[in-house]
Amino acid sequence: MSMTISEPKVTKELIERHGITPEEYDYICKILGREPNFTELGIFSVMWSEHCSYKNSKPVLKKLTKTTIAACPNSLLLVKPGDENAGVIDIGDGLAICFKIESHNHPSAIEPFQGAATGVGGIIRDIFTMGARPILCMDSLRFGKLDEKINKHLLRGVVAGIAHYGNCIGLPTVGGEIYFDESYEGNCLVNALCLGLMKKEDMIKGSAKGAGNPVYYVGATTGRDGLGGAAFASRELTEESKEDRPAVQVGDPFLEKLLLEACLELKKTGAIVGMQDMGAAGLTCSTCETASRGSTGIEIDLVKVPKRETGMVPYEIMLSESQERMLVIVEKGKEKIVEAIFEKWDLHAVKIGEVRDGHLMKVYENGRLVAEIPARALAEDGLIYNRESTVPGYLKEMQQLDLNSIAEPADFNQVLLKLLDDPSIASKAWIYEQYDHMVRTDTVFLPGHDAALVRVKGTKKGIALATDCNGLYCYLDPYEGGKIAVAESARNVVCSGAKPIAITNCLNFGNPMKPDIFWQFQKCVEGMTDACCVFQTPVTGGNVSFYNESPKGAIYPTPTIGMLGLMENIESRIPSFFQKAGDTIYLLGETLNEIGASQYLLNVHGLKQGLPPRLDLKKEKALHEMILSGAQEKTFVSCHDLSDGGLAVAVAECLFGKIGHPLGARIDFEFGENLRRDALLFGETQSRVLVSVETKNEKFLEALATEHGVPFYKLGKVTENRLKIDSFIDIDSTQLEQVYRQAIPRRMS
Repeated sequence: MSMTISEPKVTKELIERHGITPEEYDYICKILGREPNFTELGIFSVMWSEHCSYKNSKPVLKKLTKTTIAACPNSLLLVKPGDENAGVIDIGDGLAICFKIESHNHPSAIEPFQGAATGVGGIIRDIFTMGARPILCMDSLRFGKLDEKINKHLLRGVVAGIAHYGNCIGLPTVGGEIYFDESYEGNCLVNALCLGLMKKEDMIKGSAKGAGNPVYYVGATTGRDGLGGAAFASRELTEESKEDRPAVQVGDPFLEKLLLEACLELKKTGAIVGMQDMGAAGLTCSTCETASRGSTGIEIDLVKVPKRETGMVPYEIMLSESQERMLVIVEKGKEKIVEAIFEKWDLHAVKIGEVRDGHLMKVYENGRLVAEIPARALAEDGLIYNRESTVPGYLKEMQQLDLNSIAEPADFNQVLLKLLDDPSIASKAWIYEQYDHMVRTDTVFLPGHDAALVRVKGTKKGIALATDCNGLYCYLDPYEGGKIAVAESARNVVCSGAKPIAITNCLNFGNPMKPDIFWQFQKCVEGMTDACCVFQTPVTGGNVSFYNESPKGAIYPTPTIGMLGLMENIESRIPSFFQKAGDTIYLLGETLNEIGASQYLLNVHGLKQGLPPRLDLKKEKALHEMILSGAQEKTFVSCHDLSDGGLAVAVAECLFGKIGHPLGARIDFEFGENLRRDALLFGETQSRVLVSVETKNEKFLEALATEHGVPFYKLGKVTENRLKIDSFIDIDSTQLEQVYRQAIPRRMS
C-alpha cells in the first residue's frame, strides 16, 4: 500500500519521543507488515501507553479482578471489569448502579483548574455513556504541605475546578477525602469519582456492531487542547512539564450538560447500537475500542470531523483529547432520529464513517487513506510486561520503631489540639462548602460524615459511598496498607448503616520501571485482593496511574478505594455525630499498643516510622456484621470510625455535628491498664468504631456485641460543652471546634 502524505519522516528519534521502545516498534511493523507512518505512530503511542493499555499493570490487575469475583459467588456485577467504560452493579428492583473513579493527576499538577475540571467531566461521561444518569460526584485529593505557596495554589485551583464543573452541570459533590504530605510535592493527586443510576435494561455497551451501521461524532468540536494527553500521563513530571500545557484539556460543563441530556434521550429511542466517550486518546480510542469490542472493522473520514481550529492534520485530529465529545454507533435507517435529537440540543451530530466487516480501523482524510491498523491490535494486543520487583531499600530501617525511645507527652490537651489543627485531620468544610452538595435534593448525609448517603427516588433504598487510602501506611507496609484502604472504606460505609457491595479503585504509584515501585504496587494490590475477598466486595474496575513522580521523588503508594454500599431501607441510616446529651458512649473493638505510622507519631514526634497497625480481616468482618445487625434494629444513635488520630480525635469529631453548637463528652477508661497512654488516646488500631446509644439500649448493644464476638467498652456519656477524657484531657468543646474548623482556612488566608 502506498501512502504519500506530507508528514514528518518516522525516525529513531521520533519513535523515542513517542515513548515507543525498539521492541514495540518491531512489533508494530510485524502487525502492519510495513513501517508505520507518522499518524499511525502517534495512534500506537497513545493506545500502547500505560494510561490506555495497562501494559505494566495488566497481569497484576487481572489477578485482582478474577480473584475477587471468584470469591464472591453472589456478586451483583453486571459487567466484567475492563469490558466497558465503568462498572455496573445490580441493586434490585430492576435498578443498577454505574460507578467508577479515575485520576487526572498530571494535568492538575500543570494546570490545576482545568486539570481537575476536565477530570470531573471525563468521569461523568464514562457514566452516562453506559446509559446511566449521573447522580453524584466525589473526589480523593492529595497535596503537599499547605505552608508552601505552590500547594495553596494547587489546592485553590483544583477545588475551584471541581466546584465549577460539578456545580455548572448540576451534580452534587457529596464527599471525598484529602491528605497533605511532602511526598505529594510537585505531583498532586486528583482522583474523581462519579456514580449513576439506571434501569438494568437501559444499559448501553461501547461496541461497534452491524456492518453498514453509521458512526456518528456528537458533541463539541475538536481542537488541539489535550493533544497526546494519554502519553503525557504515562511519564514522570519534570521541571519542563509546564511545556506540556497542550496536553491539558479545556472543559465546558454547560456543553456537557447538553450532551448528557441528548445521549440519555437518544438511549430511549432504541437507535443506539453502541456509545463511547472520547476520553484518553480521543477519537483514536473511541474508534478502535468500539470496533475491537464488536469484533468488527470501522472506517472514518476526518474531513467530516467538526473542528474549531484550522489546519489540523490527521495526527492532531486523532490524538486530540478535546472534551465533551462522544462516538455513537447508530442503527442503520435511524439516522434522522439521532440528528433531530442533537439538533434539538444544539449539538453537532455528524456521520463520519461506518462499521465494516473485517477487523481494520481505517482512517481517511477526504477519501485519502491516512491510517490502517487492526483495531484489536490497538485496543487489546499491545505488549504486556512482567516488571522486575524488589523490596525497597528504605523499608527495613523505616519499619523499625523502639517504643521505649518515644517519650509520652506531658500535656495531652496540646496533643489533641495539634492533631485537630492538622489539615489532614481537620474539617474539610473550606473545600466542600465550595461544592453544591444538595442539588437534585437526594443528599441525605452532608459532607463530613463517615460516608456520603443519597436516596434512590421512588424506593426505600439508600446508596452509601466512601473513598479511603492512607498513603503513609502503604509506604511503610504496602500489603497491610492495601488491606486497610479497603477495610476503612468498607467500615465507613458500614458506619452509615449500609452493606458494602463492590469497589472501584484508582491506583496511584510512581514509575513502574523501578523495581521497588513495582513491588509497592504488587503488594498493595495483594492486600486489596485479600480484603475484598473477605468483605465480598468485587472489583468493578477503575484506573491505574503510574509515573506519579517529580524531581523530588515518587509519591507514597496511594491505592484509593471507592466503596459502594447499599441500604435497603434508608430509615436504617446512622449519623456519624453524637446527637444529644445523656446518651451512652461505647468503643467497639480492641485497642493495642500501636503508634507506628500514626498521625500522632508524625505530628508530635516528627517521625514517619514503624509498622502501620495490623488488620485482622475476620475481626473487621465481625465488626461490620454487628453494626449492620444493630442498624436494622435502630440500636445506634451515632456511629463513627476510628482512624487518623485515634480515639481522642474520634470522640472530638463526634461533638461537631451542629456548627457552632458542639456537644461534650465525659470518658472514663475502665480498660487499657497495659497500654501506653498515647497509644490508648491516639493510636490507630484498626477495626474500631465509636457508637452512642440511648440508655435503654445499653444491654441490647452489649448482647449484640457478645453475639458477634466484638469486644466492647462502655466509655461514658455525651454531655454539654466540654470534653473530658479520664484524667488526660479536659478542654472546652468550643475551643476544640474552632481549632478543627479553622485549620485549613487559616492556612489558606
